[in-house]
Amino acid sequence: MALSRSRRETMNYWPGFVDALSTLVLSVIFLLTVFMVAQFYLSQEVAGKDTALSRLNAQISRLSELLSLERTGKASLQDEVAELRASLATTQGERDKLREANANSANAGAGAGASGTDKLNSQLDLQKSATARAVAQIEILNEQIGALRKQISALEDALGASEQKEKNSQLQIADLGQRLNVALAQRVQELSRYRSDFFGKLRDILGNRPDIRIVGDRFVFQSEVFFDSGQADLRPEGRLELDQLASAILDLEKKIPTEINWVLQVAGHTDVRPVGPTSPYKSNWDLSAARAISVVQYLISKGVAPQRLEAAGFGEFQPIDTGNTEAAYAKNRRIELKLTER
Repeated sequence: MALSRSRRETMNYWPGFVDALSTLVLSVIFLLTVFMVAQFYLSQEVAGKDTALSRLNAQISRLSELLSLERTGKASLQDEVAELRASLATTQGERDKLREANANSANAGAGAGASGTDKLNSQLDLQKSATARAVAQIEILNEQIGALRKQISALEDALGASEQKEKNSQLQIADLGQRLNVALAQRVQELSRYRSDFFGKLRDILGNRPDIRIVGDRFVFQSEVFFDSGQADLRPEGRLELDQLASAILDLEKKIPTEINWVLQVAGHTDVRPVGPTSPYKSNWDLSAARAISVVQYLISKGVAPQRLEAAGFGEFQPIDTGNTEAAYAKNRRIELKLTER
């Protein structure tokens, strides 16, 4: 009676444990949900901006090529205008010379001078007309170049705005990721604290026994605590140990906040020696999995929520001791408990 009263007092030492851990789980789930939704919409927006930027860059490239062609055409026309103006100046010089010659000649060269002057005037008119057309084309090209420059400027402004918006979106994603990492780190620290408290309570309940020990973040039971050799049916002594374990887990369920999605993993392991020919199990895989399932089913029968338990069998493939001695085989035949998040 004194022992039972002591255990109940120990169990009452953990009030409110489950509520705190549940709150943590819900917070993590909420933060993850917000992060995933925000990341989805931001990714969609960034993808759309990337497409728009690609179109703008392609359009700018086409306009730049067109502008280059227009500038080349303008340079050609300017060269042509320069040649025409030079020819015009030459023709005007020749015309002036002929006029002087006509003025100096009295009778003999009158007819011939008039004819030469008319011919030069005709050529001069043609050159003037060609020059006027070239100048008009240059003016049109200048207007087109000005319009192209305005379009390129507008596109560059739009491109700059899109790049700035994309940069802001990336900064928001980075900030959200950093905040989520901080929140997750806090949740992991809190779960580690609950795990330490849980293992400490198990140590108090089960006592300092050589066949039950803590290895890293796992609570390790030798298989002989629960099972006979080559069997997966719980021994009576093992059921008593699991009764105490179930009591500690039920206390844990009450104290861990509901927002922390925790689970107790039950892992079965065997030594390297194969099962016997008369064994009901085909391999050590089957035997280790059957033992883990037996533990989980018994804990469920004692009121532990099934969604808080996981069973897994690893056979002989994760040994603690790789030696070939009986002591090494005994260490590797084990049931491990690990409190973690899903």
